[in-house]
Amino acid sequence: MAVFEIIQGTSPVILAFPHTGTEVPPDVRGRLNENGRLLADTDWHIHNLYSGLLPQVTTVRATFHRYVIDANRDPTGTSLYPGQNTTGLIPETDFDGKPIWKPGGEPTKADTDYRLQHFHAPYHAALLAEIERVQAIHGVAVLYDCHSIRSLIPFLFEGRLPDFNIGTDMGRTCDPRIEAAAVEVARSAEGYTAIVNGRFKGGWTTRHYGRPETGVHAIQMELSQISHLATEEPPFAYDEKKAEQLRLHLKELLTRIESVADQLKTKGN
Repeated sequence: MAVFEIIQGTSPVILAFPHTGTEVPPDVRGRLNENGRLLADTDWHIHNLYSGLLPQVTTVRATFHRYVIDANRDPTGTSLYPGQNTTGLIPETDFDGKPIWKPGGEPTKADTDYRLQHFHAPYHAALLAEIERVQAIHGVAVLYDCHSIRSLIPFLFEGRLPDFNIGTDMGRTCDPRIEAAAVEVARSAEGYTAIVNGRFKGGWTTRHYGRPETGVHAIQMELSQISHLATEEPPFAYDEKKAEQLRLHLKELLTRIESVADQLKTKGN
């Protein structure tokens, strides 16, 4: 199986999709329990939500599911959120803290090593190659990491999650003008809620690649799934009406970020 899909464009913006993939190799699927085979923690339909919003944008999408290995986790296994409930490089539980593997089917170190080599590393090699290609064209590159999650998950956070969750690792991963553009659009979107660097401050992808001093900027957007799904339970159906409304704001947000990237290019950072 191909572990990633790429669409190359000429925009300074790159969209990354580490968690929309639903492909699971048969040997891995056979070790998942009934709960695990639901693949409930997928970023459902998020690549479709962003499709066509920004002309000439580059996209890099992992096709494998995060239960195979999580493409947005540190390959060393270091936690992104020390002291908080989270899921690891190869999750042992779902987002509700429930086991996803059959007894005796839990991943081993050998599994982790294999999946790092054959899934995690190829995805990030592809992503890095696109960052370098885009930066060679423009002098700058903006990596926008696309995510979604259920709005109510007591195991991970209290209360209901805002609709727009912007993460820049407390401003470290991008020029402040990029963060400001995203925040302004999200907070002015009528009928939606937004927060910056709240529960989700940017995953490993954002923190690893975001180096503003080198001309590579990164920002994560975690959308609450209630904003574009008919239900946050199986079958996790896409709600066309909700999605079209949300897409208006996402289009404006990406257009604003691209405009800032053009300013950074013109001014040579």
